[in-house]
Parts: sequence; structure tokens; C-alpha cells
Amino acid sequence: MSWFFLLLAGICEIGWPLGFKLSQTTTNKWLWLGISVISMGLSGYFLWIAQKEIPISLAYGIWTGIGAVGTFLIGVTIFKDPVNTMQYISAFLIIAGIIGLKLFSN
Repeated sequence: MSWFFLLLAGICEIGWPLGFKLSQTTTNKWLWLGISVISMGLSGYFLWIAQKEIPISLAYGIWTGIGAVGTFLIGVTIFKDPVNTMQYISAFLIIAGIIGLKLFSN
């Protein structure tokens, strides 16, 4: 169950930079800032739950990796951020690192 909470924490980690971006690009500034703050809180809470059973070295690496790659993909697909081949390869390497951390954990 801890791994599920870590996944939730990573997904919520994507929510706060997304909320920040939407607060700048829509007329609902305060709504999106509020969603960002809630997302931060949930992300931290779920990470806290996950760390009860998952070592911090794994939990933090996976949590930040999910947030980084998820935010990268949203930027590229939704906000049409400019991207090049090396950035895709770098994001893939982060995903490979996340998988490696999980596969080689006890």
C-alpha cells in the first residue's frame, strides 16, 4: 500500500506546478493557486505515509522523478513547450532511474 501512496504523492507533485502555470494563463488565478497549495499538501502527506515503509532514499527519488517527468510531459503536450530529442532522452533516463530504484529495492 505504501507504493500506492508514493504514486499518489508523485501525481500530486505534478499538480502544484500545473496549478501555478494555470494561475498565470487563466482568469482563475486564486482558484489555481489554491489548488496548487492543496496539491502541495497532499503530495507531502502521501509522501509522509509512504515513508513509513519505504526508505527515504527510494521514496524521495521516485517522488521527485514522477513529478519531474509528469510536469515535463504536461508542459510538452498541453502547453506546447518547445522540446528536442535530448530532452526526451533525458526524461526517459529519469523514468529508467525510477524503474531501477523500484526494481532493485528490497
